[in-house]
Amino acid sequence: MFKILIVEDDIKIREIILESIKKWGYEGLIAEDFGRVMEVFADYQPHLVLMDINLPAFDGFYWCSKIRELSKVPVIFISSRNSNMDIIMAINMGGDDFVQKPFSLEVLLAKINALLRRTYSYADVESNVLERSGVLLNMKDSTVMYKQHKQELTKNEFKILYILMRESGKVVSREEIMRRLWEDESFVDDNTLTVNINRLRKSLEDMDLKDFIKTKRGQGYMIQ
Repeated sequence: MFKILIVEDDIKIREIILESIKKWGYEGLIAEDFGRVMEVFADYQPHLVLMDINLPAFDGFYWCSKIRELSKVPVIFISSRNSNMDIIMAINMGGDDFVQKPFSLEVLLAKINALLRRTYSYADVESNVLERSGVLLNMKDSTVMYKQHKQELTKNEFKILYILMRESGKVVSREEIMRRLWEDESFVDDNTLTVNINRLRKSLEDMDLKDFIKTKRGQGYMIQ
């Protein structure tokens, strides 16, 4: 089932859209915290985003540009703003379509259907970003982001963080991490693993992320 993220601050409009897309057979989620749109996006991993332009804090253009740093997921702008400049801005910031308020639900459905069909007929729908506790790991360029910070990771640092984030809430043993790295044809011995873990922690601390990776003595590491 295709998942649609609704980023709209008008309560009545977003509830109508949510109810309608569910009737159309789609799954929907409303982003209610407009300061954490990227975290919601990464956690929900939608196949399409409906984005208002006028939003609290940051506008829809900003959030669309942030999404484009991580994903090619289709974005439809929904706005009462209808000048040519607004439409041009929407496209230039990475939007795929523009619907003016007030709009017909039937027209919106047609645009959603067309974009999903065009985007996913031949494409893999798996997301390129992993999110845990507001931390975003980008599989496309091996970077980690938190709030306004962005850090490039080495190959092994990225693989270690990926393993721990995928297994968040579970303790992953040192042996398991080394085995996973060996299977990826990038062997690290016990001492090298310690060095990589320490470097990764230093990078995260530089991003104001202290104790993101926790050590469980005699067991391994985990991310909650």
